[in-house]
Amino acid sequence: MKRLFRVIAALSLAAAAPTLWAADARQDYREQWPLQLSAPQAGAYRLMLGEAQYRSAVSPQLADVQVFNAQGQPLPSALFSADQPLAQAAQWQDLAWFPLPAQGGGAGDDLQLLTERNTDGSVRRVEARLGRSVGNAGPGGWLVDASALRTGVQALRLDWQASQALQVRVRVDASDDLRDWQRVADDVPLVDLQHDGRRLQQRRIEIGRQAKYFRIVPVGGDALPTLSAVQAEKVPLAQAIDWQWRSLAGSAGKPGEFEYTLDGRFPIAQADIATADNSVVQWTLLSRDDANQPWQVRAGPWVAYQLQDTEQRRQSQAQALAVPIRDRFWKLTASQAQVATAPTLKLGYQPEALVFLSQGEAPFSVAAGSVRAARSDAPVGTVIAQLREQQGAQWQPALATVQGAAQPLAGDAALQPVRDWKRWLLWGLLVLGVGVVGGFAVSLLRQGDRSNG
Repeated sequence: MKRLFRVIAALSLAAAAPTLWAADARQDYREQWPLQLSAPQAGAYRLMLGEAQYRSAVSPQLADVQVFNAQGQPLPSALFSADQPLAQAAQWQDLAWFPLPAQGGGAGDDLQLLTERNTDGSVRRVEARLGRSVGNAGPGGWLVDASALRTGVQALRLDWQASQALQVRVRVDASDDLRDWQRVADDVPLVDLQHDGRRLQQRRIEIGRQAKYFRIVPVGGDALPTLSAVQAEKVPLAQAIDWQWRSLAGSAGKPGEFEYTLDGRFPIAQADIATADNSVVQWTLLSRDDANQPWQVRAGPWVAYQLQDTEQRRQSQAQALAVPIRDRFWKLTASQAQVATAPTLKLGYQPEALVFLSQGEAPFSVAAGSVRAARSDAPVGTVIAQLREQQGAQWQPALATVQGAAQPLAGDAALQPVRDWKRWLLWGLLVLGVGVVGGFAVSLLRQGDRSNG
């Protein structure tokens, strides 16, 4: 009997051991890479994902890429696409600005702007005229010249001379010709308060569009400060972000059809064709993530050509996909069935940023590859926005970079579905218990028969 209890106790410990082992959540992943932080005490970091992480991941949503601390605890993190402001450092540019005269209080006042421009289209001088008398005039405003920007304006930042407490409201209008104006921001607070050695400022105006000129005017009778400078936070150019390309060799299927396999969860956003010789073919690009799913058209039909002459090589432009796709399987179909040789399919993507907050002890690592675990994106964007308000609009999370080769964790076992072996173990213990009870019952019956005999 004692021996039986020892066996049951051993089985119970065996059931509890995996729970203790799983306390390190990294063991649910295939492999990890050590991280190096550019600023050890920054608190918030931005990790640009590399080819190795995309190749290791298996989740179609890239949910199996997670940052961990030294204790194996997952850190709050969220994934940002390459063209989102948090994925890269903010870019600021000084803009020319011009004071506007005070406007009359009547509703019928019409502000006319007479401008002199330079040869490049930028404003040299502004003269403002009011259609009615300026008696009882209220405060004026500012005209900001953004015609030199090649991109849109994410936000405007105003700098003024701090002479006294400030709390005003303004509106912002946009125009491309200084004649027709469109409202882009309304009732925006501008704040500059000081008390007990502390200072609270709000100088940022969200814009989120492209225009040549912006007009900032007060709301009501608020008095504006003396402006000293205006800066624009530029909307990132997608072309300015490095494109990475995966070149795939295809296998022939039906006449004029060629299939390809992508070796990772890359966010494919462009496609191109390369051939060994001059060619011109109309192609359609399709993809799917499972061999049992139907193909989905991703680009085309478009005419892809390649021409090599004695001076240079000319070829068609890459095709943009409507949205980034992480599918594993791709297919090209040609309008001419006589195409016999599979072209090289080039799939382009822009690396994404995993923004995370540090918790616990370093060193930190990023793990990838799992069908057992999934990252739940934390509201990191909200935290970053609040930190920008406190630290200034140019503040960005510090950089984190992968240092060193991959370190194995659970290996390919992390790609196997989790089996509910605990349930089977419990059933086994239950069956064993029933067997023990049955054995006792049979033993008692036999002893009773012997006594009666």
